[in-house]
Amino acid sequence: MMFVAAGLAILLTMGMALVRMFAGPTLYDRILATNVFGTKTVLIIAVIGFIVGRPEFIDIAIVYALINFVGIVAILKFFEYGSFRSGSEGRAPGARDREESPP
Repeated sequence: MMFVAAGLAILLTMGMALVRMFAGPTLYDRILATNVFGTKTVLIIAVIGFIVGRPEFIDIAIVYALINFVGIVAILKFFEYGSFRSGSEGRAPGARDREESPP
């Protein structure tokens, strides 16, 4: 019974994260809400695995956590640099970094 209550609480926080994902005032609020939703998904997979007596669900939860982490890092890199290329490969020749001051 206690794990059912934990599952319901996790589902409630997932709902709140969904609200923040769609109504977030900034892009970074939405990305953080996406990360929270992914983390709560990992937790709900683990709780469901415990309730139904299938310990192999933990392996699925760990794989999902890794995919969530890599996905969030990729999204942040895309919004920071505008591409998935590393370093200065995506810039035109002679282009400056943002930190450089104009001449």
